[in-house]
Amino acid sequence: MPEPGLVAIECTVNDRPRRWLVPPGATLLEALREAQVRGPKLVCGTGDCCACGVILNGRSVNSCCTLAAKAAGATVLTVEGLAEAGRLHPIQTAFLETGAAQCGFCTPGFLIRAYAFLSEHEDPDEAAVRAALGGNICRCTGYVKPVQAVLEAARRMRAGASAESGRRSSTPVPPLFDGRAE
Repeated sequence: MPEPGLVAIECTVNDRPRRWLVPPGATLLEALREAQVRGPKLVCGTGDCCACGVILNGRSVNSCCTLAAKAAGATVLTVEGLAEAGRLHPIQTAFLETGAAQCGFCTPGFLIRAYAFLSEHEDPDEAAVRAALGGNICRCTGYVKPVQAVLEAARRMRAGASAESGRRSSTPVPPLFDGRAE
């Protein structure tokens, strides 16, 4: 039985079962951040920038304006769940190699939106990619490199990025920068 005033939510996040106790009005972003899932970012709080993007039951949503209760019984995929078995997803590799990830703050939202888009559009043209990423706000890239990255990821995914799964890259996940000088 949940504590008074809290709602119990069971869901799957990045292939791991989760159980949350949250206030009734908590957003999915708040629940994810409380659970130490830090990829989705709070920027606008109104669903206008897409930095908080996640996949909820196969659909791209802005977690800052989606109630956590919507995740009850659902599957949630965040940017942390794109890499598999220590290998980056082709979208992540393309963002790295094209320089599409600059300051990195908006990158998780771009990656999630691109993932959702490419799951439904195997061979997009530039105009379709621009339209798909249109809600993502970025102040560093001018959108040229993210669009190039998505087009490159689509090409790699069509070609079969890996013999194992056809969806994963051979690029290992780089260690996180911890801020310590060497």
